[in-house]
Amino acid sequence: MSRRVSRSRTALAALLGAALTAPLTLTAGPAHAGGRYTVTPLTFTVRAGDRSCAVDADLYRPAGVDHAHPAPAVLTTNGFGGSKSDGSTDAIGKAFAERGYVSLVYSGLGFGHSGCLISLDDPGIDGEAASRLVDFLGGTRPADDGTRADFVTLDAPGDPRVGMIGGSYGGAIQLATASVDHRVDALVPLITWNDLVYSLDPNNAVGARDVPGAFKWQWTNGFYLVGESQPLTTPSLDPSRINSLACLHFVRDACDTVHTLDSGSYPAGRTGRLLAYARSVSPASYLSRVQAPTLLVQGQADTLFNLNEATASYRTLRAQGTPAALIWQSWGHSGGLTDPAAGELNLTQGNLESSYVGRRILAWFHRYLNKDRSTRTGPAFAYYRDWITDPDRTYATADRVPALSRTLYLSGDGTLVDTRAKVVRGSRGYTNWLVPTSHSESSLAGAVGVPDPAPYDTKGTYLAWTGAPLTGNLDVVGAPQVTLRVVSPKAERTQGSGDAADRLVLFAKLYDVAPDGTRTLVHRLVAPVRVPDVTRSFTVTLPGIVHRYAAGHRLRFVIAASDDAYFGNRGIKPVTVVSAPGDTGVLRLPVVGG
Repeated sequence: MSRRVSRSRTALAALLGAALTAPLTLTAGPAHAGGRYTVTPLTFTVRAGDRSCAVDADLYRPAGVDHAHPAPAVLTTNGFGGSKSDGSTDAIGKAFAERGYVSLVYSGLGFGHSGCLISLDDPGIDGEAASRLVDFLGGTRPADDGTRADFVTLDAPGDPRVGMIGGSYGGAIQLATASVDHRVDALVPLITWNDLVYSLDPNNAVGARDVPGAFKWQWTNGFYLVGESQPLTTPSLDPSRINSLACLHFVRDACDTVHTLDSGSYPAGRTGRLLAYARSVSPASYLSRVQAPTLLVQGQADTLFNLNEATASYRTLRAQGTPAALIWQSWGHSGGLTDPAAGELNLTQGNLESSYVGRRILAWFHRYLNKDRSTRTGPAFAYYRDWITDPDRTYATADRVPALSRTLYLSGDGTLVDTRAKVVRGSRGYTNWLVPTSHSESSLAGAVGVPDPAPYDTKGTYLAWTGAPLTGNLDVVGAPQVTLRVVSPKAERTQGSGDAADRLVLFAKLYDVAPDGTRTLVHRLVAPVRVPDVTRSFTVTLPGIVHRYAAGHRLRFVIAASDDAYFGNRGIKPVTVVSAPGDTGVLRLPVVGG
């Protein structure tokens, strides 16, 4: 990638970041009585890493809850760039107070009117700060004005009955808090991450954990600019929120990570530090310490944190014996967040009883916070189906995430076939340009209200394999996998340079092709791959999907040389794919029914 293209992308991200920040300047009102609860603004001075700072919070106390009549508590905080006063965050406090829970809603470190630097939900910083709020709920720590909470149900002296809920940045903080404070009794993280390395610099090659991927530059720089531009949106910042000229509002490791990713260069030493830091603030590195029962809710429309993130967390928690369940809902960062489909959970409206996900959340808290063991929390796995029109029947359930069950083969003539015997011997190739030639999405288009062109690939810069028209519906639920072997002498010569940026990058994806030729890239999801070694075959895990390929439609598997939402190849690296009946690419699909 040329330096000119990199600079233009960063400039565009700056504009998007400023636009994202603009509507987030909300201010909290005074304490008031709402009939069913009271709301009291509180401030807590906490130690967070190497600094002390104030945390801005609102306490929602239901009517009738007092020392003689205590109630369990719910703790929540905002998504990235938000505050306690955001519509959805504030709505959570109201919704659970209306249902009899004491709610403590706070602005996360570095946001709203809370102090300290942005530290990406670091357990040792953000998690420890949230633990001090658990102290308050347990009655052992007053707020700065002397307010004490002696009206929260206790499991033991200083141990409050408390659950946590929130989305995205407000989701990961739950896992971070529970990893350092085992007093937390239940978690409901929505649309959050498992591994920030996978989220921001994904490499979907199986077994390539230590090989950096393709930088998700639009999402990452958009959020980075939201954080760094806060003086434009929050006047009179607390001094504890200022770092240095080189890194204004984040901890230094976070800035160094973004700067390294933006450089487009991955020398071994610097990249090792990048991977280590990003994983240290990721649930993937500390889930072993999480004991609280966890209901994971992830969005199908999400190119920032896709379904594979929650699935990885779910499998880890279940394997270690932590009670966990998994829901794949419809909305995520890439669609439906502010306008969910009919019958879907709407946090702003608080439609808990009338939505499937809402009822699951209420049951989760009722069992683990009210200690009603007769409450059934639902199946291990549930997923939304957008081809069902009845809002009361959109979710299907299972006792596990579906396994890979259908195999197709990549034939040399560009077809997908169902047996090796049908594979035609042949070879085809493509080459990349110095600028991106494929488009999956403009990551922040929806957030800033601009149109996003339909996905496309430029002739000569991709390869496609297309199946025959389906004779019946094919329901794919889960993460497809493909095993490939590519030939790229140029990449083979450069991949040992010591800079991972010299390795081959490609993008794998699945289209749905309608009988009229219309192509759909499901939720615009792609699987970036930085090939560990082009002299060997490699397996790619695509993002999880829930999609019905209708009768008469065709599956199309594509590998493309680039994608304009990501950084791609450095230099021109032609690629050839050779197929033969005994040695060809294999696509495996998780299919349900039929």
